[in-house]
Amino acid sequence: MIYHFLYPLHTEISAFNVFRYITFRTIYVSLTAFLICFLFGPWVIRKLSSLQIGQFIRKEGPESHFDKAGTPTMGGILIIFSILLSTLLWADLANHYIWIAIFVAVGYSAIGFTDDFLMQIKKQSKGLSARNKFLLQYFLGLLTGTLLYSNPDFSTIVTIPFFKDLSPDLGILYIPFAAFVIVGTSNAVNLTDGLDGLAAGPVLIASVTYMIFAYVSGHARIAEYLQITYVTGGGEITIFCGALAGATLGFLWFNTYPAQIFMGDVGSLPMGAILGTVAVITKQEILLMIVGGLFVIEALSVIFQVGYFKMTSGRRIFKMAPLHHHFELKGWPEPKVIVRFWIISIALALISMSTLKLR
Repeated sequence: MIYHFLYPLHTEISAFNVFRYITFRTIYVSLTAFLICFLFGPWVIRKLSSLQIGQFIRKEGPESHFDKAGTPTMGGILIIFSILLSTLLWADLANHYIWIAIFVAVGYSAIGFTDDFLMQIKKQSKGLSARNKFLLQYFLGLLTGTLLYSNPDFSTIVTIPFFKDLSPDLGILYIPFAAFVIVGTSNAVNLTDGLDGLAAGPVLIASVTYMIFAYVSGHARIAEYLQITYVTGGGEITIFCGALAGATLGFLWFNTYPAQIFMGDVGSLPMGAILGTVAVITKQEILLMIVGGLFVIEALSVIFQVGYFKMTSGRRIFKMAPLHHHFELKGWPEPKVIVRFWIISIALALISMSTLKLR
């Protein structure tokens, strides 16, 4: 809204010409999202506490987590609100990619909210069934893929990192592929959200990384120089990445150890879905496996643990899955697990950015 109100005035007041620059608006959308979370965070914590919406701790989880029971959860509402409001203020709302990202954020937060609502307020111990949750996620993923596929300017070519001559065109099959990326990332972030700030930190790192990818893929000259797929209008997604980064940073102020609030599924599901959607829009889908490598490792640890447990009639690979609980049970203090996982995320982000020159 700020963009649409002030940029047209640049013909009369030259200073307003600055609003045409994506870099300028990305800085201020990030600051806006951060301030919304930072300023409204204490009120949200008090409100959730008064409503007795507290974290439920599984009995089979690490004993060190038992004292976290009752900590306000569903804080993801604040994150999504910050992202949406700041995006509406600073983004070019005529850009269709912005509305697709908003659709994903709202849709997946609705799924997460329903799950949290059933569990935290209706006191149904399991919330939405895993089957229903997955079906809803994949349905929204297919809708998102269809919206992208229906855009005549959008390419269905998949970019393979490190191999510039290997770019398969999936055609209509790109729709289920996009859905798989979005749903997979959504659930991977959700599984990672098990310690104070553990999911928020890597999401922040990944959003900043994709902020760079969105900018270069949306800039014709830079995209040509780096030999990456140019996405017409894709540069505006930089704004949305900035909003995600700013909101996550603001939430992390309260979510860092010891956490005053947890994001819940209403936060983790849409944050992961947003990252998946941005990866698809920027044509860096496969690279997400490196950028979000920590999420991939966490998800695989659960898959391998469950599979091995079933095949061997009760034996385990890890002391507990997801992987962060394994290290907790090995004696690592929670802050050490969190910070070391953040370090891994930073290293993976740096590796992913190096692919811009390794083509």
